[in-house]
Amino acid sequence: MHTDNTSSLPNNIDELLKFYQKSRETLSYSEDEIKAIWYAYSFARESHGDQKRLSGEPYITHPMQVSKTLIDLGMDAETVIASLLHDVVEDTNISLDEIQEKFGQLISQMVDGVTTLKQYESPGSNDAESIKKLFLAIINDARVIVIKLADRLHNLKTIFPLPRDRQIKTARETLEIYAPIAERLGIWSLKGELEDLAFKCLEPEIYQQILYDLEKSRDEHRAILQNLIETITKKMVQSNMDPKNFVVLGRRKYIYSIYRKMLTPKYQGKGVDSVYDKLGIRIIVPSIPDCYAVLGLIHAEWSPLPGEFDDYIGMKLPSGYQSLHTSVKYGPDKNDIVEFQIRTFDMHNEAEFGVAAHWIYKEKTHGKRDIAMENKIKWLRLMLDEPQSEDDAESFLTLLKQDVLQERIYVFTPQGDIIDLPAGATPIDFAYAIHTSVGDRCRGAKINGKLVSLDHKLQTGDQVQILTAKQGGPSRDWLNPSLGLVNTQRARSKIRNWFKKQAREQNLAQGKSILEKELSRLGMEEVPLDRLLTRFDYKTTDDLYVGIGCGDVSLQRVVNMLSELYTNNEDPLLMPISPAERQDDTNAVSILGLKGMLTSFSSCCSPAPGDEIVGYITRGRGVTIHRSDCPNILRLQESERERMIKVAWGEPQKTYPVSIVIRAYDRQGLIGDISAVLRDENVNILDVNIKPSHNIATIQLTLEVSDIGKLSVILTRLETLPNVIEAHRIKPG
Repeated sequence: MHTDNTSSLPNNIDELLKFYQKSRETLSYSEDEIKAIWYAYSFARESHGDQKRLSGEPYITHPMQVSKTLIDLGMDAETVIASLLHDVVEDTNISLDEIQEKFGQLISQMVDGVTTLKQYESPGSNDAESIKKLFLAIINDARVIVIKLADRLHNLKTIFPLPRDRQIKTARETLEIYAPIAERLGIWSLKGELEDLAFKCLEPEIYQQILYDLEKSRDEHRAILQNLIETITKKMVQSNMDPKNFVVLGRRKYIYSIYRKMLTPKYQGKGVDSVYDKLGIRIIVPSIPDCYAVLGLIHAEWSPLPGEFDDYIGMKLPSGYQSLHTSVKYGPDKNDIVEFQIRTFDMHNEAEFGVAAHWIYKEKTHGKRDIAMENKIKWLRLMLDEPQSEDDAESFLTLLKQDVLQERIYVFTPQGDIIDLPAGATPIDFAYAIHTSVGDRCRGAKINGKLVSLDHKLQTGDQVQILTAKQGGPSRDWLNPSLGLVNTQRARSKIRNWFKKQAREQNLAQGKSILEKELSRLGMEEVPLDRLLTRFDYKTTDDLYVGIGCGDVSLQRVVNMLSELYTNNEDPLLMPISPAERQDDTNAVSILGLKGMLTSFSSCCSPAPGDEIVGYITRGRGVTIHRSDCPNILRLQESERERMIKVAWGEPQKTYPVSIVIRAYDRQGLIGDISAVLRDENVNILDVNIKPSHNIATIQLTLEVSDIGKLSVILTRLETLPNVIEAHRIKPG
């Protein structure tokens, strides 16, 4: 039975201030602002009335906690007022007009911005339009997203009374959208908490296991940090630095951050103890020269780890983040490693509060443009200005997740400017990030002075030079996902936009040529295309050709649609493998393309189809299948990791033997490159025949494929290999 906590709610201004000041010594608001905050609290409390949260607490406790988080961040009074009112319109009979009448237009707009997103969060809703509306609200007032992040933080802290499906939905949204937004806006103090709370909800057992392993070493970690802090503080004082003017802090990294590191190839299969930079020291000093002076003291005392130094002061990140990072070896055997972060007080506030720092120091920018804050939402303005292939919120959400909220890399122009891109970006993606015309005319690229292919994956720190033609446009091949030439939605949108501007006749001719060539390569010249028209909402085959020619319809989509339309009975070239040769079990596991090995599923983590899995070679019992995040796998010792093997979920229920021929100029390593492509695509080879003749190799393969779409991808990738002249399907007879 829940107790009534109404009596513990503030009943006057003094009690409300006492609630806010529990973790903050002073509140930097004027007397009028404090009265306005009290009025907003009183109005919200009365509006919510007897409403209760699922925990049994009065509903008003939620906006109170949200507003407290914002006060701790140093947000202005208007933001606090809006946060107190942020659920009133959504959950009571109060209208936005009433909010505007009582609190003004600015507060009303902020409340509306957060309320719009609440529609998206209702059970069963998939209203991506409200996400887009939220981001439009952020453009007008970035405080809206800070309120939303604080709202999400408290919802995660109190999530467990919710049904499990809603818990999972909320936690996944947090990791996919809200934590990355906090990172992009530089609010690191919220990002770490959001990730840990969401991770705790999604993977409670793994979370508790990592927490347990960390807690076992709590006293040891505390002693290590204390020793490091005392040592560097002594060195700084000896260098005539006043201890009143600097701060040295020890910290332990967030659990989700440690978990992500444990999943990387370097640490996979190892325990928490193997993650060397669980601990960190943060040093905050008055000036930039002090930062570099402290760096010198650290490197003089401890041996720096090669390749683990980053100067984000000299190379300020687009988010505004600045700091020096260095990892050093310490301890009796020099086997332990700790990371130092060195920054000024202004840099620290920027790093911890990000876009929120604008309001913390608003008196410094009063009446002036805040360039730093504008830069933080510049990426958002650019994204909202991008031409979309489809003018709907779903395509916007796809762009948001793929291009904006993914892991970032930072590369340089030849002039030293930093370009912020999602991981996996290519030179073409970089070129379009510079300017549309640079992307359209891109013909090659140099990375750190060396020529690379256009499908090269950029890495942080690369200097990229784009080689351009004087005129011309992009290639339609760039839109082929099998080639991996373009990996950002932004670049794809601009390429499609270029082709849309071409004459209809040109797009028609190009689209027809592209499709006919592909169908010929697949041995499907007689396919009646009218069966595809309704699927793509076109009236004539000419319209379909134009759609392909301008990039609105990808060739891969057409081929995949053909795979769905044509069963093996309609396409005599696809005859299924007999049941005796095929494994129909949907829970089957393939092991590096090999067949026949004994497998069993582990009881410790009970992997299910869709989970990321790994195999462990046992003694006499074949391969046991575990989830990749299984605690037993994560705790494996170095000597045992050699018995781990890559596995994947079962082969498709139906597979077909298809014969293809590859013609190529013979060279060393050709067969190995072909095998690598087929291994990457998880395709089995049933037969192979090689005929060399006058430096030309003719390679005939019989492959086991799931459908025509898969065959198209394989042929496309094979034709991109060096020296390959052509690759196509062989028709019987």
